[in-house]
Amino acid sequence: MAIDAMVAWRIYYACQLARDIPEAPCTIFFEEEEWKALTAFREGQRQSASQPPTLKELVDNVAKLGGWLGRKGDGAPGTQVLWRGFQRLDDITEAWKAFGPEAKATVSSNLDYG
Repeated sequence: MAIDAMVAWRIYYACQLARDIPEAPCTIFFEEEEWKALTAFREGQRQSASQPPTLKELVDNVAKLGGWLGRKGDGAPGTQVLWRGFQRLDDITEAWKAFGPEAKATVSSNLDYG
């Protein structure tokens, strides 16, 4: 129950911060691996952006992962789409850590199995 409350608080906090201080750097809320993974994923590249985006840009991108369309009349993303987006962001971040440019794991090129 305590973990669910922490996750819910993080989502609500992200929603409010993006509305209150949209031009702040995303690093005030997101870990470095999270914003780098998401920017690389959105750009379709292994390498992420060199500079962190604004908080609003990154929260909007997380919301888009959760199904928010971001059309002119849609308004700000809510907690439900952010919930789904953060679930996907966790997976994207883990994959980026495993296979991204700074990955420590190596994949064997030996195809002679068995």
